[in-house]
Amino acid sequence: MSTQKLSISLPQQQFEFIEHYQALHHYKTRSEVIKEALYLLQQAQLEACYRSANQEIDDAFEITNSDGLEENETW
Repeated sequence: MSTQKLSISLPQQQFEFIEHYQALHHYKTRSEVIKEALYLLQQAQLEACYRSANQEIDDAFEITNSDGLEENETW
């Protein structure tokens, strides 16, 4: 995996949080903590997209769910 170096400026409180989180959870580097935070943000965004897509379900399509099966019939 290719990596890019990034320099960021953070408020002291956020910097201290990263330092504390790193020590508490035994991460080797601050970068690992930030990668984990970004991963969680990406997951939250993906979940929001899935929720949005789920809202767009066409009710006319849902009628075809059982395609020939009676309501109480199972395979």
